[in-house]
Amino acid sequence: MTVAVVGASGFIGRAVVAALESAGHEVRPISGLRVSGDVDDRTLAVRVDVASRHAVRATLEGCQVVINAAGDPDASSTDVNALRQANAVLPGLLAETTNASSGTRFVQVSSAVVQGRAPVLTDSEDVDAFSPYAQSKAVGEQLVRRACPDRHVIYRPPSVHAADRRVSRSIVRLAESPLRSVAAPSTAPSPQALVQNVASAIAFLATCPPQPPGTVIHPWEGMTTGGLMQLLGGREPRVLPTRLAEGIVQLLERTGRLSAPIAANARRVEMMWFGQGQDVSWLTEAGWKPPVGTEGWEELRMRIKSEASCGDMGGSDE
Repeated sequence: MTVAVVGASGFIGRAVVAALESAGHEVRPISGLRVSGDVDDRTLAVRVDVASRHAVRATLEGCQVVINAAGDPDASSTDVNALRQANAVLPGLLAETTNASSGTRFVQVSSAVVQGRAPVLTDSEDVDAFSPYAQSKAVGEQLVRRACPDRHVIYRPPSVHAADRRVSRSIVRLAESPLRSVAAPSTAPSPQALVQNVASAIAFLATCPPQPPGTVIHPWEGMTTGGLMQLLGGREPRVLPTRLAEGIVQLLERTGRLSAPIAANARRVEMMWFGQGQDVSWLTEAGWKPPVGTEGWEELRMRIKSEASCGDMGGSDE
């Protein structure tokens, strides 16, 4: 099976390519694919020039599956146009092109962020896009559903972690500091995933014999708010009274209405302290299991610490 991976040089894309190749699939890595266009908000039609359409069609020709792992990952960005181009126009055009090829499956890597502060993450089409980033991802989902109605899979991973990701390094530093904390009772489910497991899930969705449903959430991997802090910090976190934690989050949220970066960080704090539920995933029902367990989080922490002691504190969210 020939699988095109758009965004193959990115954070998620690199891991997806590795997962597919290890499973014996022929991979067509595609990097640097950029299009310039717009979306008609009334009809949800993607408007791009003819040259861009021809270029995308030629790039994807002959593939049985197309995975879009490309996009702008900056959750704190206020550049609405850049977010819209990367997270909506590009997937919309890719889905249109895929739909024109008989039998080709299209997998769009979206994000659980589109459901915002919903008590439980689900595979429904309901969204609560609270930031420009979340809005761009939600529009991307709409365009994919419209452009490729029968053979699309929208996959929503939660917060994804790896040693070279900035947010992962930040959490490790926090978990090892005196500020390590969670809200009582510290046993709330936390939607977190290692990049190896996310890549494995995407490869499964792309190549499994039955056509998966239109929207699939990543399964809960058993992580709790307190468990995450303990695994990444090496010791138990402080447990804050619920009312105190709620008051701090509310203050951050109000401040975040004036600043997208503050809003993004407020949401990260809220997730770290209170977590979020996850509904049963089709992946679990279909028999998929995460290849990496708790030991992966311990290895993540040790690798980040080792690289920090060597002075290598690079990393990105791309």
